[in-house]
Amino acid sequence: MIKNFVPRLYQQTIFATAAAKNTLVVLPTGLGKTNIFLMLAAHRLQLYPKSKILLIGPTKPLIDQYYAVFLKNFEIPEEKMAIFTGEVAPEKRAEFWKQATLLFSTPQGLENDIINNRIDLSAVSLLGFDEAHRAIGDYSYVWLAEQYQKRANFPRIIGLTASPGSELEKIEEVCKNLFIQDIEVRTDTDPDVAEYVQEIQIDWVKVKLPEEFKGVQLELTAFLHDRMKKLQEWGILQRKEEDFKFISKTDLLAMQAQLRGRTASGERDFAVWNGISVLAEIMKVQHALELLETQGINALHAYLHKLQKEGVSSKTKAIKHIISDLHFRTAVFKAEKLFQQKIEHPKLTELKGIITREFGKKNDCKIIVFNEYRDNAFDIVEELNKLPGIKAALFVGQTKKGDTGLSQKGQKEMLEKFSAGEFNVLVSTSIGEEGLDIPQVDLVIFFEPIPSAIRTIQRRGRTGRQEEGRVIVLMALDTRDVGYKWSAHHKEKRMHRTLAQLKKKMTIQFPAATPSLEKFIPAGEKIKIFVDHREKGSKVIKELIEMGAILHVQALEHADYLLSSEVGVEFKTSEDFVNSLIDGRLLGQLRELKEKFIRPLVLVEGEQDIYAVRNVHPNAIRGMLATIAADYGIPVLFTRNPQESAGLLYAIAKRQQESGRGDFALHNDKPSQSLSDIQEFIVSAFPGVGSSMARPILRRFKTLKNFINASEEELKDVEKIGDVKAKRIKEITDKEYSF
Repeated sequence: MIKNFVPRLYQQTIFATAAAKNTLVVLPTGLGKTNIFLMLAAHRLQLYPKSKILLIGPTKPLIDQYYAVFLKNFEIPEEKMAIFTGEVAPEKRAEFWKQATLLFSTPQGLENDIINNRIDLSAVSLLGFDEAHRAIGDYSYVWLAEQYQKRANFPRIIGLTASPGSELEKIEEVCKNLFIQDIEVRTDTDPDVAEYVQEIQIDWVKVKLPEEFKGVQLELTAFLHDRMKKLQEWGILQRKEEDFKFISKTDLLAMQAQLRGRTASGERDFAVWNGISVLAEIMKVQHALELLETQGINALHAYLHKLQKEGVSSKTKAIKHIISDLHFRTAVFKAEKLFQQKIEHPKLTELKGIITREFGKKNDCKIIVFNEYRDNAFDIVEELNKLPGIKAALFVGQTKKGDTGLSQKGQKEMLEKFSAGEFNVLVSTSIGEEGLDIPQVDLVIFFEPIPSAIRTIQRRGRTGRQEEGRVIVLMALDTRDVGYKWSAHHKEKRMHRTLAQLKKKMTIQFPAATPSLEKFIPAGEKIKIFVDHREKGSKVIKELIEMGAILHVQALEHADYLLSSEVGVEFKTSEDFVNSLIDGRLLGQLRELKEKFIRPLVLVEGEQDIYAVRNVHPNAIRGMLATIAADYGIPVLFTRNPQESAGLLYAIAKRQQESGRGDFALHNDKPSQSLSDIQEFIVSAFPGVGSSMARPILRRFKTLKNFINASEEELKDVEKIGDVKAKRIKEITDKEYSF
């Protein structure tokens, strides 16, 4: 099946392992990870000719690259290949799934297709995860791998990455989540790959912050020192004063999570409550300091302006305290002055000089500049386009709040134009770090070092793919740039040591299968639950699928979950419950819920005590709970996490549907125009009837008139209509309408 491609020895060696076991392949950028997947795809299709091959990647440009590789190197009709992304309509994806053999997909759309039962993973004989280091936490890869392992008739998984991370726990988590049984690792120095690795020359260009910058730096540092001193006095921060400047954002988030846990467990200590707010202040001002040191005055000025604007409208204590602080106000004043004087960061000056010199040597060269922040990247593009002969373009992800962005289609077009020479400098945020194959990039410039081994390796890998590459890293002395440089360096070294150790003692086994309710549910009697489409990212949905429920995700007007013809559930987190109480949304939602459903429910999920979520008097919350229970007659149920929420929803749906109230249909859409369909539609709208019971009723009574005029005893002649249901139907047909 393979054409126009002769495998290298290391690719054949890795393929041999991947053919026998689920394998994580760690291979430097540009050494043909996709071609290893191509070889494995051919092998699996020879073993299972009627099966499907699925390769998942995080972005649309990457998906297009996979498609192009298979189009060039695989003997298969093009109509047997398909691309799945968010741009392809769900119905079209379902159609492609039936027809295609090779499928290339982003993870989120595929996740939704599985939830909605549009595709069946059982026939997939090979599932590949590119950029496999993402398979941690809640990322879609994790759930997709789990579903595939459970459903596939002949499963085989391969993970592909250039950099799986530096922490043993993270690498083990990736392996566990992807059901990995073996690891194939190659580094630049391994003998079987060394001859194919292009040298990459790395130069560090160091600059000094101007004295004017140091004045702002001093004020922001003084603010941070004051706040950290408070945390130290309260016993929250266990550090010496001289170590304050080495506290990372990760450390701060960990402290904040610990304090939130203490409040959730009922602790009411003054220091704990205030510590959470002070940590929020520190993180915001730390970010301002990072912008000053690593990006420049424009980026800092925009951020400070945003904080001041928030301070006027926000009720958050942290913001209020920041903008009223003397050190902060002084920093704002000094930054404003520098902004008016248009003093630029010396890294920007150096960058313009480097690019001018490069194009002086070679007028057709291609350069990628990586910048951490979208706003600053935009400024860099503006400045570079002022240089003679430079055509710079901004390469960013999709639109965020208040920002401009590129759609996935726009990203693809931008890369094509860069490859074709329409732009000669591409200024990219992190979207350009992963996997993009742009031939003959002469130089990659880091506007700043980044403290991540994975991202450093990914950035570096954009050059040196076909010939010797070059990387220049800009670094401001006596700033966090220096710390980030050494952090990435040590993490990369640790990553290679960790991988070697892990490969030697590969002990990861498949996790034991989680017991599922599905095997206890007879075929054709699975529990059916309607879910509002706005809940599709919820972990509760995935838990319900694990339990064997059949989900229908669509727009619901008056509830988040429909569990039967009678039960509609309004679902809220603890925080949202309290917020909706404060802003007045809750009573309106409950009123609609009460009007539309015989048995409405409110489900509140969260470990956090609802009395501790916001600064709301407990009596206000108690009063609302009393109103919901006594005045509206709506039960409020509390769960701690998605597993409990799903279990409770499933149990209620099961009880309802086993008692004959589960065969329900939504009446949001108009019925078709045939007379019998309209009649069935009307009858199915009665509580407890549903679409499948409508037909037996109409067969028994022949006409709607007969059905409506039937007595309770006559109604009970129909199977599954008992005393309660018959009484309810008669109540609806006979009781006088009141308004």
